[in-house]
Formats: sequence, C-alpha cells, structure tokens
Amino acid sequence: MATREIVRGLRHQIADRIREDIYSGRLAEGEHLSEMGLAQQFGVSRGPIREALVQLTQEGVLLARPHRGVRVASPSPDSVRALIIPIRRTIESYALRLIFDDLKESDFQAWDAILRRMSAACQENDTAAAVEQDIAFHRSLLERAGQPDLLAIWSTIVVRIRRHFWQVHLARRNGPIDVRADHQRLVEILRSGDKEAAIKALEAHIE
Repeated sequence: MATREIVRGLRHQIADRIREDIYSGRLAEGEHLSEMGLAQQFGVSRGPIREALVQLTQEGVLLARPHRGVRVASPSPDSVRALIIPIRRTIESYALRLIFDDLKESDFQAWDAILRRMSAACQENDTAAAVEQDIAFHRSLLERAGQPDLLAIWSTIVVRIRRHFWQVHLARRNGPIDVRADHQRLVEILRSGDKEAAIKALEAHIE
C-alpha cells in the first residue's frame, strides 16, 4: 500500500510539473513528449510518467494519438470557454443556493484553511499551488451540496479549463495575490448571511 501511494504521489507531482511547463509556455503547443526523456528528466521509472501522461490526456492538456505518441494539446478556443464559463457559473450558484441556509462554522473553517494555503502559495510565487487551492475552494461548494452528479458535471468542466484558471491568476496585476483577495471577500459575503448577495458575488467572481 505504501509503495502504491508513493507512486501515486509521483504521478501527481510529475503531472503538476508538466502542466506548469505547458501553461507557462516552456512546453509549446504541439511539442512531442517522450516517456523515456521525461523519465530521465525526473529521475524516475517510466511507470509514473505514463500515469501522469494519461492523467493530463484525460484533462485535455495533452493529446494522444495511436502511433504518434503524446503531444501538447491546443488550448480550448475562446468560443468553448464562452460556453463553459456560464455553465460553471450556473452550477456553482445552484450549489450555493442549496447549501447556504445550512452553512456551519466548520464550512468557514475549511474555507479559511484553503485561503491560508492559497496565501502560502502566493508568498512562494507558486502559481500551480495557488490554482489548485482556487479549484479546491470551488470544488468544496459542490462537495458540500452532496449531489454526485452535479459534482461530476462540474469536474468535467473544470478539467477542461484548468488553463483558464492559470490565465486568470497570471492576468491580475498582482497575480495570485489578487485572486486570493477575491476569495477572501467572497467568504466575508458568505458569512454575512445574505443569500442573494452571496450568490451574486459568486456569479461575478466566476470569470
């Protein structure tokens, strides 16, 4: 079991590094990725590399074709994001409406913990970690709603627009720090007890 968890950890670490290289432009669109080359680069066996590539292919970050290997996929066109963002906004606001009247102090403690991790990522200038905490915050709304089908739909959408999360973080004047401040303000509105104001704030937050 321990060995399996170590391998799983390696897979996620390698996937995070490759994803960061793609989103930062260090790996270009269409660039071929070699299992052997990556195994040498990371100093690991090809098993975790293969698992990381499968994960990133499922996310749409990489494109795998028979007999042609794995390449960096093209980003989703603006037209796709223009369609997906309103759907995501609808799903999250629906989830918040479901849970709002039942929010407990434990919910706010969980969000505060996410914000602390986001702050630490900002201080370390770790965009990848900040993006992960951004996604974790929004995922928590869906998990709290307790509707697996809703979470599954949301997860499918978010996987396809992870690059968009990066763009939002990097486009801000102060980078992830501004995004962290946005989440802090959102939590404060949630604490206010005004459901309609909170839903409007969440909808405005999702861009």
